[in-house]
Amino acid sequence: MKHWTKMFVALAASLAFASLVAALAVASSTTASRTKVAVAKSPLGRILVDSKGITLYDFVKDRGTPSSCYGACAALWPPLTTKGKPVAGHGVRASLLGTTKRKDGKLEVTYNGHPLYYFVSDRKPGQTTGQALNQFGAPWWVLSPAGKEIHRG
Repeated sequence: MKHWTKMFVALAASLAFASLVAALAVASSTTASRTKVAVAKSPLGRILVDSKGITLYDFVKDRGTPSSCYGACAALWPPLTTKGKPVAGHGVRASLLGTTKRKDGKLEVTYNGHPLYYFVSDRKPGQTTGQALNQFGAPWWVLSPAGKEIHRG
């Protein structure tokens, strides 16, 4: 009888441990799926970047939070998407972060009402090769931590 009790206790302990590991994995993946926006120094001043330091842009053609960049536009200017509420990194005002639903159902991160995008040529932190480009009917600008377009560069 003692043998069965020891086996039961061992099984219960391993199930409790497995439950804890599963709960931590879910919590970790939930955090990992939330996109982080941060601020970095650049030659254009302090600008919004993603968690890897890659520059983020807004598109003047967007009126309000809905995106107007799809198809070929989104191929060159991929949207910054998230699977949950975006996270404010250092220097970012959490109150200015939001999301907008794209036509494909994905959530695009917004800042001060501007949908955020990458530029396909910016592959390293600090690159701002999309700054002031006029493509797909309007210019593209980096944003300050206050959520304002920076019109230089």
